[in-house]
Amino acid sequence: MKAPKQRRAPTARPQEIIDAALAQFVETGFAGTRLDDVARRAGLSKAAIYLYFEDKTALFKGVVQHAIASNIGQMEAMLASHRGPVAPLLPRILGFMADRIEHTPLAAVAKLVISESRAFPEIGQYYLREVIGRGLPLMERLLTRGIEQGEFRRVDPFFTVRSMMSPMLLAILWRTVFEPIGAERLDVQALARHHADLMLHALRPAAGDTA
Repeated sequence: MKAPKQRRAPTARPQEIIDAALAQFVETGFAGTRLDDVARRAGLSKAAIYLYFEDKTALFKGVVQHAIASNIGQMEAMLASHRGPVAPLLPRILGFMADRIEHTPLAAVAKLVISESRAFPEIGQYYLREVIGRGLPLMERLLTRGIEQGEFRRVDPFFTVRSMMSPMLLAILWRTVFEPIGAERLDVQALARHHADLMLHALRPAAGDTA
């Protein structure tokens, strides 16, 4: 007698859809992805996708939220719970980002946003608002706190944070664009440790500086 087909809980379906959508977006890009293909990967009907996501753009936003924006929430919690000197947080934050680049879909999603935003500005605007628009000000506030506490010399937080984050953008591009065509593998964790060391030395107040 044939065993009955196991039914998946409805609460699990949004995650199944997001996982299938991520794989499809990475394979065919935003423009080339059809909801029929996502449904087939998820083992669901196309109608089931519409129960959770109104269209392909909403589905892509769900992928960004799951793969990247949720990490911003973890960083926010890390900073909110931290007491004491700020400097030890910089290596932790860069290490956290490196871990996500190496072991989660963060790099693949970021590359999709970079490559597709000109043609589909809505997805780029969403990423700008929910990821960059939350992450960079968070780091600027942290840097300002370090300056006010006398740990860091007086620098422009706006430009310093963007300098701090630029190696992680390089890592994303390197892992998703250049490694697949033969470039040597980049140790993103080692890059994060090296850059954190450089930043901490560059931010150290000179003798006689006042907060």
